[in-house]
Amino acid sequence: MDPHRHERVAESLREELEELIGYELADPRVGSASITEVLISPDLRQAHIRISLHGTPHEQEETLAGINHAKPFLKRELTERLQLYRMPELHFEADLPAALAAKAPQILKRIRRGRPRAEE
Repeated sequence: MDPHRHERVAESLREELEELIGYELADPRVGSASITEVLISPDLRQAHIRISLHGTPHEQEETLAGINHAKPFLKRELTERLQLYRMPELHFEADLPAALAAKAPQILKRIRRGRPRAEE
């Protein structure tokens, strides 16, 4: 199997999902969202899609619920657009908030050095 197949499939899924969610999904619950990462299982049967959600926490929950509700539509459209033998099962999850993602490198650096958090 081609070693770059996973990367190509993941990038194709990301591009098509960006377009579908951004421009063709008519669900009023779906607000502003962007695809940050697509992770595909080695057998190409599962796709975990991380979505960066914008707005208040309530709006983010509504957007994720709307996208999960539209899974059959999204999978059908992806099947028509992409020439894959088997379309992976889609699993949507919210991406880490920006504040937590910004702290992650600092936390990892502290773990590598073996230093515990300062006692408060």
